[in-house]
Amino acid sequence: MPFSDLNKPVSLSGITKAASISWLSSKWQARRRGQMSKWLYLIVPWLILFGSAGIRLAQPEAVEELRNRVFDYYQRLKPRPYEEAPVRIVDLDDETLKRLGQWPWPRTLVAKLVRRLAESGVSAVAFDIVFAEPDRTTASRMLPLWPQTKALQAARSALLGLPDHDKLLAAEFAKAPVVVGCVLTQARNKVIPAVKTGFGFSGDDPAPFVMSFHGAVTNLAGLEEAASGSGSFNSITDRDGIIRRVPLVFRVGETLVPSLAAETLRVAQGASTIGIKTAGASGEANYGARTGIAKVKIGKLSVPTDENGRILLYYTKPVPARTIPMWEVMDRGFDRSRLEGAIAVVGTSAAGLKDQRATPLNPMAPGVEIHAQAMEQILLGRFLIRPDWADGAEVVYLVVLGSLLILLLFKFGAGWGLFIAATAAMGAAALSWTAFTRWGWLLDAVYPAAVILVIYGFVTVISYLRSEGERRRVRGAFSRYMSPVLAEQLAAHPEKLKLGGESKVMTFHFCDIAGFSTISEFYDPQGLIQFLNGFLTPMTEIILDNHGTVDKYIGDCIMAYWNAPLDDPDHAEHALCAALDMHSTLSSLNEVRKVQAEASGAKFVPVKVRTGLNTGSCIVGNMGSEHRFDYSVIGDDVNLASRLEGANKYFGTNIMASESTIEHAKGAVEARELGRVRVVGKAVPIRVYQPLARKGELSEDWKKALPAYREGLVSYNNREFEKARARFQEVLAVFPQDGPSQLYGKAIEGFLRLPPPKDWEGVFNLTEK
Repeated sequence: MPFSDLNKPVSLSGITKAASISWLSSKWQARRRGQMSKWLYLIVPWLILFGSAGIRLAQPEAVEELRNRVFDYYQRLKPRPYEEAPVRIVDLDDETLKRLGQWPWPRTLVAKLVRRLAESGVSAVAFDIVFAEPDRTTASRMLPLWPQTKALQAARSALLGLPDHDKLLAAEFAKAPVVVGCVLTQARNKVIPAVKTGFGFSGDDPAPFVMSFHGAVTNLAGLEEAASGSGSFNSITDRDGIIRRVPLVFRVGETLVPSLAAETLRVAQGASTIGIKTAGASGEANYGARTGIAKVKIGKLSVPTDENGRILLYYTKPVPARTIPMWEVMDRGFDRSRLEGAIAVVGTSAAGLKDQRATPLNPMAPGVEIHAQAMEQILLGRFLIRPDWADGAEVVYLVVLGSLLILLLFKFGAGWGLFIAATAAMGAAALSWTAFTRWGWLLDAVYPAAVILVIYGFVTVISYLRSEGERRRVRGAFSRYMSPVLAEQLAAHPEKLKLGGESKVMTFHFCDIAGFSTISEFYDPQGLIQFLNGFLTPMTEIILDNHGTVDKYIGDCIMAYWNAPLDDPDHAEHALCAALDMHSTLSSLNEVRKVQAEASGAKFVPVKVRTGLNTGSCIVGNMGSEHRFDYSVIGDDVNLASRLEGANKYFGTNIMASESTIEHAKGAVEARELGRVRVVGKAVPIRVYQPLARKGELSEDWKKALPAYREGLVSYNNREFEKARARFQEVLAVFPQDGPSQLYGKAIEGFLRLPPPKDWEGVFNLTEK
């Protein structure tokens, strides 16, 4: 019923009699419901409290992301103060590129950089760069690229005698404490980085806890062999793209691989191994809360980690003292004392080289800075720690304060409850901030405070909800007989209903499962009901999401319509989009069912749906008797939609829409004409179409095939059967199972043997519903 009709004088006789039994029944049950609501008032807050505690223990990603945002805010409020540490970034910045040339450089220039760093007395050189391909500036690789002139031929032998640039770089690597970087990937390329360090374990095997990869992009073999160390510089982001943690150990297959930061610190100390201690090992308590890695020992440095061997980064703001532009290092007048005894981390901040990463303090931080800050923290012993006992302590805090709040709310009401809730929330925030600033502990204050406020909010609004109980009972009584949308209108205007309806142009939708009888043979009655519910539920949601109303379910069939009870000017477009979405979703459901069938050893039968759509006039309104009626539609155009659903079998299609529906959609969908059909019970043929996609979303295959199909259809109607057959064969070359092209192909074969009569109009006469 459109909103405009709510102002018309109408009779209540139908609705009062239809709803009277439910209404009177609700009256004598009111007291009992009041008692039940009182129990809900007492029980639900406890359910919220303990349910929230259970969710917190389960550690869902949403809770972790909220916690991360709070800890990011802490870092922005109080970033780590910069302290002098023997770590320097040798930065390939924009000025260096301007002075020394574009990247990638010849390896001879990189070799010169390594030599300059070694002469400065660095303790280690770490490359946040991978040299995966040979240097193409080597003469032997450049010769084939140059014009083959006589002068070049004369100099060929001399050029080939020049040293290979990669070998020159490897020679410099061998003279200096160089750590090369690699990239670990999930591609199964069977490449494993050369691991220069040994690993020692204390406690359980750490391999199951570290981040796993299947392959790697590594440096040239000669460079890896010459380097003192090799580590991964993978940056692992959280779901929001921010880097908060740096793993110290990775795994490729069964091989442990150190991170660039860990390997560089090992080489700088001259250590030979990296030790990994798991929770539960000697001296490491786990409080029963979790297992995994507790510490990583790199030479003399002991690093507390999370269970996956990651350190939480405590960032400083950008500090100029940490960074030395690469062009300065290459300058003859460079003061070598600036690097003496320091770790030199070679990387880039140049915007054009796109090595920017998001951190809590900087959305565009150079990737090399993350490795440098990780090394600084380890050397300075300045860590952020999420203690093993934090999860348990936060849950206990939540339960204790939540219980106190509930008891006080029941006894003293909302006023004291607000005081307790506010005090608890502010106390949690103060405790969390103090732990962060004094000890570097990360304790979550937001989740306990949010749950306490939710409990308070629930208890304070429950009285209002109880006062609305009577209206809900009225609405519930009416909703048993009609759609929820209409029931909402009736709850607000019950005096405006009567038996009868109105004439209206609407779009109608029928769909059912093809071969449902065959599918039902695979299920017992209970399983068949579960199957139907699993099919009808997502299909119904799509109809409702596209502004439709489900009229009824007839076995496996769904009848729906658009433009009532609420007006919808785009009813044809919404109906067509719903049909396309339903068939797209059905493909995903079939994939799920296939996996389930394979897992259980059952036979998989794909579900296929046929849909018919028509737009036209009908009578819509409350139909039935004075004792029971339904809001529904009747009319010839309604029946035609049902006929078109069945006509899909003839054409081998899954969606069929009338010309009226396509015209009312005003080009909102891409569709192809199927032809003219005369359905059972209709003397006048109609033109029908198959919707293919929303406007602008046609697949590339259809973009190729659709012009040929349309040409074939025109030729067919013009009796140019040979030409039409060629066009339809072009379509079948792209879509071998295309039903309409096959149908026209069979018809053409018959007409080539026996031409149609002169009065032939190209109409398909359907003999089945």
